[in-house]
Amino acid sequence: MDISQLIPQFGGTLFTLAAFVVALSIIVAIHEYGHYIVGRWSGIKADVFSLGFGPVLFKRTDKHGTVWQVAALPLGGYVKFRGDADAASAGKDDAALAEMSEADRRTTMAGAPLWARTATVAAGPIFNFVLAFVLFSALFLTRGVISEPLTVGELRPMPTTQELQEGDVLLSVAGQDVPDFSDSQGFANFVAALPPSNDLDYRILRDGDEITVTGPYPYPPNVTRLVPRSAAYDVGLEPGDVILSVDGEEIATFDQIKEKVETSEGRALLLDVWRDGEVLEFALAPRRVDEPGAEGGFVTHWRVGVVGGLFFEPATSAPGVGDALKGGVLQTWAIMKGSVSGLWHIITGQISSCNLSGPVGIAETSGQMAAQGTSNFLWFVAVLSAAVGLLNLFPIPVLDGGHLVFYAYEAVVGRPPHDKVLGVLMTIGLGIVLSVMVFSLSNDLILCP
Repeated sequence: MDISQLIPQFGGTLFTLAAFVVALSIIVAIHEYGHYIVGRWSGIKADVFSLGFGPVLFKRTDKHGTVWQVAALPLGGYVKFRGDADAASAGKDDAALAEMSEADRRTTMAGAPLWARTATVAAGPIFNFVLAFVLFSALFLTRGVISEPLTVGELRPMPTTQELQEGDVLLSVAGQDVPDFSDSQGFANFVAALPPSNDLDYRILRDGDEITVTGPYPYPPNVTRLVPRSAAYDVGLEPGDVILSVDGEEIATFDQIKEKVETSEGRALLLDVWRDGEVLEFALAPRRVDEPGAEGGFVTHWRVGVVGGLFFEPATSAPGVGDALKGGVLQTWAIMKGSVSGLWHIITGQISSCNLSGPVGIAETSGQMAAQGTSNFLWFVAVLSAAVGLLNLFPIPVLDGGHLVFYAYEAVVGRPPHDKVLGVLMTIGLGIVLSVMVFSLSNDLILCP
């Protein structure tokens, strides 16, 4: 093989790894900083704050005596508090503690009061939730909300002739009044009632005058975004593509693509695709995908991973800060709720275990989301941060949730679990975590590539 053929693949791999490291580093840094800063506020001192594991590349000691370091393996991080036997806070350094005064013991995790230890451990996941909330809220603010009445923003390239311009206000299409875009069901019904044609009459308001122009179906078969690790992404479809025909049959609407895909039963579809004035051919085989159902649970569909949209970017206006913050809360909660529901359905066998991705799958998704723009990448970081925060709250020893269970036991009984019992439970917890990691990695590489 010509080595020049390997360069794009090699570059793509580097880009994927870089995106994964950036996403993981942001999430880990915020999580560990939550532990560190709340511990410090609670009177617990940290000896080391490490981003990454292995050989230390850079380090400095601050005025509080904490060593801040960056290590060679960017696959996580840790805070080692004073008096801890190791970075996982799985035990205490009895020899060091025995030589400390009572005042010095108070600055350790082992010697701190229960409330301080609980707050310090809980802070990691909470800071992940806060990161997700902040990113979602910021994205809602920057993306804006669709202006009412619906107004044409930037026009997307299309193979068909259309006479609309940026700033046009849509009044009616094919004789039907355009409802508010915020009325999702009403707008969906309006679009569904339109004839599937690329030659529709649009009554618009332009510069104060009502005129009629010609334009395509509002939701044409265009590609506005690709779902990471999907069939469409794998075969090389790109945002901006317009699908002209499926198996030789011309189509004019995005719903016609959906119908072809959902009735395919996985059979490969032959697509003619318009891209920058050229027509390309693709063979695209839909895949089974488990998606949240409208009434809870999950429903299995055939999907190719193409996201459509209007043939123009709608004009937007800045939302109120309150609306953006509310959206951030609701989106963070939706990710947490969906993660719990998805994991439960995997455990009970109601959906495929292929929905559980490992580090390779997450890395691929990081790279593919980054390739689709900063906004999409930050959205992914927010989703991953909320999921990581929730995962760490699971009541499994070695995770933050496991420590919190031990603290709850101490609060009820009046003493912590015996060191031998704690050691056994931590070993079991580590076994569970490693087993899940191996299983998810096998999903990425063998079972569900």
